[in-house]
Amino acid sequence: MNKLFKLEENGTTVSREIMAGLTTFFAMSYILFVNPAVLGSTGMPQQAVFLATIIASIVGTLAIGLIANVPYALAPGMGLNAFFAYTVVLSLGYKWQEALAMVFICGIVNIVITFTSLRKKIILGIPQSLQHAIGGGIGVFIAYIGIKNSGLLQFIADPGTYHNDFGTITTDSSIVPGLSAFNQPGVIVAIIGLIITMFFVLKKFKGGVILSIIATTVIYLLAISFVPHAASAHPNAFQLQSIDWDHLFANNNPAIAFKQMFVGTDKQPALFLAAFGKPGMLSLFSSSNKIFEVLMTILAFSLTSIFDPIGTFIGTGRRTGIFTDKDFAEMETSHGFSSKMDKALFADMIATPIGAMFGTSNTTVYVESAAGIGAGGRTGLTSVVIAILFAISTLFLPLVGIVPTQATAPILIIVGMMMLGSFKELNWTDLGEAIPAFFASVFMGLAYSISYGIAFGFISYIFVKLFTGKAKEIKAVVWIVAILFAINFAILHM
Repeated sequence: MNKLFKLEENGTTVSREIMAGLTTFFAMSYILFVNPAVLGSTGMPQQAVFLATIIASIVGTLAIGLIANVPYALAPGMGLNAFFAYTVVLSLGYKWQEALAMVFICGIVNIVITFTSLRKKIILGIPQSLQHAIGGGIGVFIAYIGIKNSGLLQFIADPGTYHNDFGTITTDSSIVPGLSAFNQPGVIVAIIGLIITMFFVLKKFKGGVILSIIATTVIYLLAISFVPHAASAHPNAFQLQSIDWDHLFANNNPAIAFKQMFVGTDKQPALFLAAFGKPGMLSLFSSSNKIFEVLMTILAFSLTSIFDPIGTFIGTGRRTGIFTDKDFAEMETSHGFSSKMDKALFADMIATPIGAMFGTSNTTVYVESAAGIGAGGRTGLTSVVIAILFAISTLFLPLVGIVPTQATAPILIIVGMMMLGSFKELNWTDLGEAIPAFFASVFMGLAYSISYGIAFGFISYIFVKLFTGKAKEIKAVVWIVAILFAINFAILHM
């Protein structure tokens, strides 16, 4: 074990890696419940999507752990699954099989970009100041996820400014965030959990992160046991309790999920390889009128799939030492997939096309991996532990569901807070450096998207260089990426 994962060289132990794997898994396990619900809105069989989610997560997480020996987890990405369901299928009108075909093509595009070293050039083309801004922005993003998941925030909108589309509510800038009422059980548990987590972290208890999750979960169980209607007192009470378990998983019967994936039913085609059938790939380009729209949609999938992992690797890697300056230097001079970053990018590209074959949206590196890294994870053994937990989750799904988001949210808040240290590397008195850094980091958190943060950082960086007469300093890859994002925004966000 020590030789395979170089534990001593990375200053870690088997027990620490296991604890880190448990931490990351519970921080991201919500995807097991959310992804089937989101993709199921398109008509896809939810139990089969649940199985596809697990398979894609196992493949991607094992790949990055064994190939690159880094402690990251992969799973179908939030945001990407919503874009798949609510925009591509329910809004643009494509069949879910066609959407899966687009995801598969996106995966192939990522493979080509990675094998031609273009992805590497993108990373090396990111200015040093923006790399630090991305690190701080990841911290803002993670902390915001934690605060949001804890139920500490509520959002108030003018009822005349929103509209309801396909079960989601879209509002404009009239929405105002504020604190939730502190008389709600979920909020109280979240605050207690945050205090417990701070205690364990400051006292530097071994396994303190897992202990805080366990302690907060116990308090949650006591709350729903002894406080009447605690689990349903408020929409923000306890996030996972609104799931209709029997409807979603039919009493957690894996046999039904396997049948829906590989055989199908009288009313539903099999999910496995549905992307390549007549309703999928064969009909995707059948109409010449829609070819441009299809290509732009694939571009939207690809941009997020490319830049979310890049942002996560740079943001979490530099700050924690997972990817050092030496690793970046080796990547710059390496050929093929010899450096640690090359291997991580190679492993990341595998998961999306495989996930599409089994029937799920784009698979990506999870920013919640930072929770496990914060708990001491330093090698691929953390990833292997996460993959094992995904594999056995079908057997212990109700046990996984017991852990509320309020138990893992404090970990994300603390880890995000620690990552804000990247901002100290920036010269905030130099507006030429501060403006792109500000837009990259703030939009990463508030737009709830790593790739959008990078997009605004790149675009504002170009304007800064143009206005200060330093256009020659803009690398070609920055121009290309900024233009592609601008096209994406113009086509799909207007």
